[in-house]
Amino acid sequence: MTELSVLDLSPIVEGSDASQSFANSLDLARHAERLGYKRYWLAEHHNMPGIASAATSVVIAHVAGGTKTIRVGAGGIMLPNHAPLVIAEQFGTLAALFPGRIDLGLGRAPGTDMNTARALRRNLEAGADNFPQDVVELMGYFLPAEEGQRLRAVPGEGQTVPIWILGSSLYGAQLAAMLGLPYAFASHFAPAELDHALDIYRSRFQPSEQLEKPHVMLGLNVFAASTDAEARLLFSSLQQAFVNLRTGRPGKLPPPVENYDRDLDPMAKSMLSQALSCAVVGSPETVRQGIDAFVRRTGADELMITAQISDHAARVRSFEILAEANRSLSQAA
Repeated sequence: MTELSVLDLSPIVEGSDASQSFANSLDLARHAERLGYKRYWLAEHHNMPGIASAATSVVIAHVAGGTKTIRVGAGGIMLPNHAPLVIAEQFGTLAALFPGRIDLGLGRAPGTDMNTARALRRNLEAGADNFPQDVVELMGYFLPAEEGQRLRAVPGEGQTVPIWILGSSLYGAQLAAMLGLPYAFASHFAPAELDHALDIYRSRFQPSEQLEKPHVMLGLNVFAASTDAEARLLFSSLQQAFVNLRTGRPGKLPPPVENYDRDLDPMAKSMLSQALSCAVVGSPETVRQGIDAFVRRTGADELMITAQISDHAARVRSFEILAEANRSLSQAA
């Protein structure tokens, strides 16, 4: 059975606020734990009215503190926004609070616009270009301290915090392969380089202490409901949010709209069809067939499922339907 995990942006829906988003995230995490999902990851984004997970490590603590067994982590921390020592201390603290349950996914994008990136980093020259060195530095802080070592991450040193490299291009695939780390590809919104990135990662992978062979997790949008029509309606919230973001009008997650894409201009339709091509939208049987086809095509070891659904009950139900579909595939196999 393909392992399933959850990627949550802690969406702020129209008419609601961040407090409700955090309550919804914890509730969804508890359902995911009950349903057998392996991980619950939260993503770092900034200056986006519809995403509440900007202080990612804080939200991870909120979710981990309200669950018992599911792994909780970052998908990801945008490392150029932070000093590696600070992230080592934050995730060392999380690992000390929740032993054996914390993951750390690292990305090199800012997770925001350039003006906000400047406000976060202050010095853009020490940004994405230093990403490989920053990853190695961060990994070093988790090693046991050596005698006479003057710079230490406390908490952090000696902690087992699995590190993942995130990416939407070939850069992350090359780095993950070189360092022998698991690789998570953002195919849920940037699938263009998916096949090429997988080929590079798998063909160039060098075993490490953390990982003996390549391990790939792929982002996938899944919107499941009782019928195909109902699922397509739920999907329209993400479609609207994506068009709004790409046209410079980011906002809260909107409610669904019937036949939203029918009247879109050709450019917007083309953008959506490309950016959201890795999406499975439909009834339980449609979802079962869709995830089976996606895994067969890509050979994914895990799927990281995201579902920007404005109605929380419908969102929970979507993850329930997916878990049931995945179990039926396993039984059939």
